[in-house]
Amino acid sequence: MTFVVTEACIRCKYTDCVSVCPVDCFHEGPNFLVIDPSGCIDCAVCVPECPVQAITADTQLTPEQQPYLALNAELAALWPVITQAKDPLPDAEHWAQATPKRAELQLSP
Repeated sequence: MTFVVTEACIRCKYTDCVSVCPVDCFHEGPNFLVIDPSGCIDCAVCVPECPVQAITADTQLTPEQQPYLALNAELAALWPVITQAKDPLPDAEHWAQATPKRAELQLSP
């Protein structure tokens, strides 16, 4: 099992989860975080830290969230590791409850 960052993180990028991860498995893109499934130890300490409930166990993904499992793995291979919390994106509060947001995902700066 691994944990997956889902659509709720897009354009928010709260990093509270990063500061509690014991294995540094979060990777940072321009407006989204992902979890490297090969590094995740399934500890779940990141789940309650996310203010927008963007982190879900792979076994609990809804059908709409399923593509995020592969997306996390793909982008973790491309994006740098993030090990310290940062401020959320400036308009994070505006985007926190917005849906759908998949079209807003930036793959590069």
